[in-house]
Amino acid sequence: MRSPLPRLAPRLPRLLATLTASAALPPGTALAHATEGGFVLLLPTDLYIAGGVGSVAVTVLLMALIPDGWLVRLLRPRGLWRPAPLSGKSRLRALSRTLLRLLACALFLGAVAEGWLGQQDPTRNLMPLYLWTGVWLFLVPLQSLAGDLWAGLSPFRAPLDLLQRIGWRAPLRWPARWGQGAAVLSFLGFAMVLLAHPAPADPDRLARMALLYWVVNLAALALFGPRWLIRGEGLTVLMRAYARLAPLRRAGRGLRLGLPGWRIAAGPVPGAAAALFLVVVLGIGSFDGVNETFWWLARIGVNPLEFSGRSAIVGVSMVGALGYCVALALCYALAVEGGLRLSLPEVDLSARRGPALRAFAPALLPIAWAYHVAHYLVAGLIDGQALLLRLTAPFRDGPGHVTTGFLSNRDGVEAIFLTQAGVIVLGHGLAILLSHRIALRLFGPGRAALAGHLPLAVFMVFYTLLGLWLLAAPRGA
Repeated sequence: MRSPLPRLAPRLPRLLATLTASAALPPGTALAHATEGGFVLLLPTDLYIAGGVGSVAVTVLLMALIPDGWLVRLLRPRGLWRPAPLSGKSRLRALSRTLLRLLACALFLGAVAEGWLGQQDPTRNLMPLYLWTGVWLFLVPLQSLAGDLWAGLSPFRAPLDLLQRIGWRAPLRWPARWGQGAAVLSFLGFAMVLLAHPAPADPDRLARMALLYWVVNLAALALFGPRWLIRGEGLTVLMRAYARLAPLRRAGRGLRLGLPGWRIAAGPVPGAAAALFLVVVLGIGSFDGVNETFWWLARIGVNPLEFSGRSAIVGVSMVGALGYCVALALCYALAVEGGLRLSLPEVDLSARRGPALRAFAPALLPIAWAYHVAHYLVAGLIDGQALLLRLTAPFRDGPGHVTTGFLSNRDGVEAIFLTQAGVIVLGHGLAILLSHRIALRLFGPGRAALAGHLPLAVFMVFYTLLGLWLLAAPRGA
């Protein structure tokens, strides 16, 4: 049976736009991954969406029924074994870390060189495969599962090690009051290339932009020292934020294992710029799906069947990206404000708003992670094959082959859609757990925490609806 979703499309987006204040959304992504859309329209997506939203709503209800102590224990990590120290282990570890960082830097520079000098096919050139597939599609979500892999794979670490080895002293000190404001701008610049650049996967152009970004950040490292990486370089700040979701963490000589996000529940309250950064990450991730929908293309006057290319909509894409992030920040602030008013009706809130806005922001990370995985799942399945073929090319006799056969049958597409929907539901459920734990810390146990958390939880339920609708909505461009 054909899903009724296309018939609802003219009305449902307007409802979602009102609920999320998404006034404008940018079109286009670096990689095409909408080929399964025809089959998705044949699935019972209305039932899937209702089930997903219902699951998240039940999670909200459980927060009112589960004793607060249970939730605290659920998010408390457990200590694992402490491996016995080995002779010379620290020296061996330092050597292996240095070699890994040198190889990572060499890989980046090799990708840049191939972007300039190699064949200009984005599916065969290492530059777009390295950045958009290896780093963006795979490494970003892996940070949340395996920890801070970027600490060893970043192309900035080897030059930083060299500066420290030669005794370089940064002449300037990064002002603490600036926080991670530069990282917000840096990440927005990265997002503009991804979402609005006319040819983000063109190897030659991408190599020039990547090298310029690398050189600028190396100059900032020389001026401000290592603190720049965790305050001003947007990709490193993003990677470190996602690494806080990892269930396993080294603690001294031992390990600690807990529910994904336990470090967020137990961590300190971020600064204002760091909280804004997390809201922007969610905004970029979520509208990266809306920008492909027929609904959005109709809003900007583009016929998806006669799309002339991204160069004609660069301006509206950039304005849409910024507008969505601003609208999302306002919706988030309204939800937090509603919780404060419900939980503390007779208290002056002027001194409470800032800490509450900053405290709840890390709980948005599981939603952003879920959107990233769901949105890029198909691209990862296809472009991951291309990356593997490129990396193994020196060891093969033939050219290799990328298959998309799993998109040509209903069973394959249904499995992909259910995986995407499941990831989004789990991400929102985890976000509700973490935000309720944060509410316990802010407002105390019992009804105060429940009231303070309720508007934000409702906001997350509607955001689940938006995410599931994005998976099923007709897409183009």
